[in-house]
Amino acid sequence: MTRAITLHDVSKTFARGVRVVDRLSLDIAPGEFLVLLGPSGCGKSTVLRMIAGLEEVTEGELLLDGAYANDLLPAERRMAMVFQNFALYPNMTTRGNIGFPLRVEAPQADPGPRVDATARMLGIEDLLDRLPAQLSGGERQRVAMGRAIARRPSAFLMDEPLSNLDAKLRNHLRAEITGLTRELGVTTVYVTHDQSEAMSLGDRVAVLRGGVLQQVDTPRAVYALPRNVFVAAFIGTPRINLLRGVVRAPLDGAMTIGLGKQALRLPEPLCLDHQLLRVQQGREVIVGLRSEAVRIAKPASARPGEVLLTGLVEHVEFQGHEILVHLNTGSRPAVVPDLEAPRPAARPVRRRRRDGTVLDRLRERAGALRAGPVAVVDDAEEPGPAVTAPDGRLPGDLIVRTTPDIDLRHGMQIPLLVDLAHLFVFDQHGDRICPAPARLPDLEE
Repeated sequence: MTRAITLHDVSKTFARGVRVVDRLSLDIAPGEFLVLLGPSGCGKSTVLRMIAGLEEVTEGELLLDGAYANDLLPAERRMAMVFQNFALYPNMTTRGNIGFPLRVEAPQADPGPRVDATARMLGIEDLLDRLPAQLSGGERQRVAMGRAIARRPSAFLMDEPLSNLDAKLRNHLRAEITGLTRELGVTTVYVTHDQSEAMSLGDRVAVLRGGVLQQVDTPRAVYALPRNVFVAAFIGTPRINLLRGVVRAPLDGAMTIGLGKQALRLPEPLCLDHQLLRVQQGREVIVGLRSEAVRIAKPASARPGEVLLTGLVEHVEFQGHEILVHLNTGSRPAVVPDLEAPRPAARPVRRRRRDGTVLDRLRERAGALRAGPVAVVDDAEEPGPAVTAPDGRLPGDLIVRTTPDIDLRHGMQIPLLVDLAHLFVFDQHGDRICPAPARLPDLEE
């Protein structure tokens, strides 16, 4: 039996008022594989431990199959957890480790048949009489998974189970986990900081930062339509190109987005998403371009919706099946502060008087919500001179993916065609404004 898991405005606060999870709401369907993704320390393991009952829920509600479960003991939740460090008993064989929770649940029953069936499923029959010290890292992780599977739980909770393994073994076990969870049909919540794991494993991905849910959607949607610049920058390899731009929308001319020494000219007639950019006239925005949204080609070969830029080759990374070209286009990169840190940079907080009213507290909370969890352009001070390379050139600001048959060398100036159908535009707070966050209603509907 699998189960639905619901988190409604769940928060977790530790000693000294440190809030590590903030008003998190999630609905996990029975049999769904949900991945909690975010940088280390963002609260994702704490969420998993609250679901398992290893941490108390400070605020909000945890529902299991629609029933209130905040106060249920871990044993009553019928969930199995797979840890990052395997957590095997060193004095027990593989058979003993897999069968231990079965003996605890039913001391009089023989766990042998279920242990053997689990070992066959994982392909570890020949390891049943070995101690953990005699096993490799991958074999130990299979044993840890077997201990969870043998219990026939209502949900699997996996806390970065592959992070201690080498890359080749991670890829192999990733495929095994996908196959096993689909075969068993058990609800799975998987925690990781590795976006490639999240994208390949999950039915849906929930991106966290600082204990705040940034976006939850299918892997394809999170990649193609990131809600904010943090999600866009955290997901995707190589990382999305983020450039500072200024929208120019004259009434008697074409709309452009200035990128330092060059500009993206938006084709006419403007599509709906580009028309909505008019309200940003004169404002600084963040332009996002995935590496596949730009190609190296002559202007004559431009397709509809592609516009021309030029770039100076700074560095070429050979990847075997492709190359990554680092280019200088004269643009100013936009920075997501502390992208790999678990929490946004701290903002100065005005101390509230102890006699503050309820209305004062509501106003304060509303202000914090409006500020949002993502700050992008940290231009509080007057920008200084641009940092240049030793030869006087600006460092690369654009990475383009291309095929290895193109001969590129350092210092070459090459034409670039930008596909505006894959253009992202974010405001100064990091929220996506193009493509539009939601479909506008049709006046004829």
